[in-house]
Amino acid sequence: MRFAPYPEEPAVPPEPAPESGGAAVAGGVPHARSATTVAPTSESTEADYEAALPYGLPGKPLRRGPFLFGLVGGLGVLTAIAIAQMIVHSLSVIILVVVAMFLAVGLNPAVEALQRRGLARRGAISIVFAGVIVAFVLFGLAVVPPVSKQMAEFIAAVPGYFNELTGNATLRKLDADFQILPTLRAFVTGTLGPALASGVVGAGLVVLNGVFTGVTLLVLMLYFLGSLHTIKDYLLKLVPASRRERTRRITEEVLDGIGGYVAGNVLISVIAGVLTWIFLSIADVKYALALALVVALTDLIPLVGATIGAVLVTGVAFLQSVPAGIACAIFFIVYQQVENYLIYPRVMKRSVDVTPAVTVIAALFGGALLGIVGALLAIPVAAAIALVIREIVLPRQARS
Repeated sequence: MRFAPYPEEPAVPPEPAPESGGAAVAGGVPHARSATTVAPTSESTEADYEAALPYGLPGKPLRRGPFLFGLVGGLGVLTAIAIAQMIVHSLSVIILVVVAMFLAVGLNPAVEALQRRGLARRGAISIVFAGVIVAFVLFGLAVVPPVSKQMAEFIAAVPGYFNELTGNATLRKLDADFQILPTLRAFVTGTLGPALASGVVGAGLVVLNGVFTGVTLLVLMLYFLGSLHTIKDYLLKLVPASRRERTRRITEEVLDGIGGYVAGNVLISVIAGVLTWIFLSIADVKYALALALVVALTDLIPLVGATIGAVLVTGVAFLQSVPAGIACAIFFIVYQQVENYLIYPRVMKRSVDVTPAVTVIAALFGGALLGIVGALLAIPVAAAIALVIREIVLPRQARS
């Protein structure tokens, strides 16, 4: 290893070696010259060069040692904790962004179908987005008026219930003995009234938060839908050029699978809602449209969504009349068999390729981690992981 002389001196040409008995150091430097003025040669070692310098080699203030190791490790732990706290505090925003991207990928096949019919992408996005807005508005118009009407009827009936209680002979006797009505009145005015008022305020805040979240979700979905190809091309540039084409094909297949799953799930929910609305209208069940929309919304949830919607609607029908409740129970039992064994396989045969066991396990894990949103996202994520394993991991293992 060759080093520059320190301190720098004019180069000294080597002197010829004596014919006999002359001692010379390696490199042609005479023995009479001091070692401090000699530049090391290719045969010199680093130790010899360090010994030849008057002040030694320049120091290294951050040599590897326990202090540096502990400092770097502590900073790494603090950084990991800070990142974890950031993720926890922004988890709701992350979920919102992921759901918006998921919906954009799911609506992209509809946009591309309109593009194949000659529409520009901007026009196709506008039509699809307008359809989503109309669906939200119809859901609100179908659900809000019945709920408001039921609440108004209940509030109007409360004084009548109170008068019936005060007119009861047994209750009047108990009131004379134990002063029940004054205690009940004090409870209503002192505890229940403020609690209901705060509950109304809290419910109003929840409604406002839901409206804000819905609007934000729609805006994010619109932006992602408009820039989906740009985002995909930018992310593919991060992949090495030799693997970019294969990654592009796998990505397209994954996105097609997710889009097919979302489109198929929405189609199945629409079928469930329409058939439920037709049946409830024939059975003369009140608020048939609102109950049908509830069934369509809950049917989006994998595994248990259809059962939840059926139980809710059947319970409402039982409150109206026992025959209507029994008819609803029979209808949902028959319809779920038709959906599980006839409608679902035909709709989903070109969307996701996941075995039933993996579907159940993915939905359970997704629901445990992120609730309903996790259950919705679990199946396409499992399909994407299965595709990556089939296209990348298994061929690599076969070649090894």
